[in-house]
Amino acid sequence: MTQTLDRPDSTPAPARPKWYRRPWIVPLFAVAGLFVAARLPFYLTFDTGDSLVELQPANPETHYLMLSAHILFGSVALITCSMQVWTWLRQKHPKVHRISGRLYVFLGVVPSGIFALVVSIMSTVGPDGKIGNVLLSLLWFATTFAGFLAARRHDFQAHRRWMIRSFALCWSIVVNRVWIVLLLVILLPFKDSYYGGDMDALVADVAVASIWLSWIVNLMIAQWWLDRRPKRRARNTPATKVAAA
Repeated sequence: MTQTLDRPDSTPAPARPKWYRRPWIVPLFAVAGLFVAARLPFYLTFDTGDSLVELQPANPETHYLMLSAHILFGSVALITCSMQVWTWLRQKHPKVHRISGRLYVFLGVVPSGIFALVVSIMSTVGPDGKIGNVLLSLLWFATTFAGFLAARRHDFQAHRRWMIRSFALCWSIVVNRVWIVLLLVILLPFKDSYYGGDMDALVADVAVASIWLSWIVNLMIAQWWLDRRPKRRARNTPATKVAAA
């Protein structure tokens, strides 16, 4: 006869990693801080001429005001969502994690997402770009509130999965700029042939493509990450000790 014996003392629990042993956390906060510092000041001057994106000719002041509000609250979302994925902060300071999580949802996602919907409709990009931005905003709402409700149910596994997806969508605004540069490099050789020398048409295609690629690719990477981690943890789990009775 055999039986499984529980021997908790035979496999000591792994030590929690120090905050500095997450090599991605410092670059993450550095990029978030630099992005906010580079964008936000242009939308705090109340001067439509400072806008970094083209404003709607019919209502430039309203467009600029909506855009400024979206970026202000979006900056809060970008910083606080980066805090949410910091393992050391979540484990060592759970109260800070909870507070920053509520700030992310109610002072970041909710107001920034609402203004994002308005800005998406007012945007000067074509219908395909508007649809991409509206879908991004709606998915950002959906994943964030799915994660928030999961936490309220104390289903922390589901909470973590949904908030990683929310994080991926939040950071699509940063990744969008990377896609713009990459697509410009790819398409510029075709300016004279395919676009007939029309740089405006090329830039318009780059803008639309970057909108869709930024959040779709981010979601795909997030889902890949979620799908692979349980398998990796399973491989690292010690084998159950079996002894003869």
